[in-house]
Amino acid sequence: MVSHGVASASMRCPLCSTEDTRVIDSRPAEEGTAIRRRRECPVCGERFTTFERSARDVTVVKRDGRREPFDRAKLRQGLEAALADRPVSIGAIGDVVSRIESSARGGSRLVTSDELGKAALGELRELDEVAYLRFASVYKEFQGAADFEREVAALEQNG
Repeated sequence: MVSHGVASASMRCPLCSTEDTRVIDSRPAEEGTAIRRRRECPVCGERFTTFERSARDVTVVKRDGRREPFDRAKLRQGLEAALADRPVSIGAIGDVVSRIESSARGGSRLVTSDELGKAALGELRELDEVAYLRFASVYKEFQGAADFEREVAALEQNG
C-alpha cells in the first residue's frame, strides 16, 4: 500500500517546522495495529517517519477492581521478564505485544487483567515453554514446587 505525494497539513517537519509535508510511502506496521508513513518536507528536504495508531482508549480492569489505561510498555516488560535469557528475538516479542494489543483494542473498551494474562500465557506457550512457566508462576501465584509440577504436567498433556 503505497501513497505518493499526499499532502498532510497537520504534520510538521521536525527540522524546519513547515506544515506542508508529503507522504511518500505508507504501509501497515506492528501486525496491522499501526500505519507507518514515510514523509518528506518540500521546503528543506528532510525525510522522517511517523506511526499512526488508533486513539481508541482501552481500560484495564485489575483483579482488585481498579482501572487503568492499557499500557503497551507494561505488557512488554512482563513478557521480557519472562523471556529473559531465552532464545527469542526482540522482533518476536514485539509481534506478541502487537497481537495482544490488537486483540484488546478490537473488543470493548474494557479488558480485564485476567484476559490479558491469559492472552500472554497463550502466546508464551507457543513461543517458549520456560517463559510460559515463568509467567504462569507470577500470573497464577504459584506457592511451591507442586504448582510448577502441576503446570508442567498440563503442558505435557496438552502437547
